[in-house]
Amino acid sequence: MAVGGIAIWRGRNYERLAAGGLIAAWALSLVAYERQLQTQWGILAVDLSMMALLCWVVLKSRRFWPMFAAGFHLLAILTHLARGLDPTFGGWTYMTAELIWGYLVALTIGYGAWTAPNRQEAYDAEADVTPPGATLR
Repeated sequence: MAVGGIAIWRGRNYERLAAGGLIAAWALSLVAYERQLQTQWGILAVDLSMMALLCWVVLKSRRFWPMFAAGFHLLAILTHLARGLDPTFGGWTYMTAELIWGYLVALTIGYGAWTAPNRQEAYDAEADVTPPGATLR
């Protein structure tokens, strides 16, 4: 919730979109959660949709934080798949890894939202001196 607040306060469109997707994925994960320490296939489906959103933000944004958020989220998806392929992968390890990757995604989105005003000023200054037709990347 704090990341959502920071995104609303300081973030721009992509930061708000990613934070909104994170909050929606969190709410849907509460619905899809199964009480047993087994592979959480419902949460995997939610994570795949969040990954699609993050990949879209990576392709559209000019910032680097979305790549890190998508990378951490990919690790969460791979943790689901590892648990599905190897049932001896401990339940405690599985849940702990999922929490760590989730916190890293949230922190990355929070960092992106917190630094968005500074980067926007840099982009505006760069736009003033960039000749017409020049690429920005």
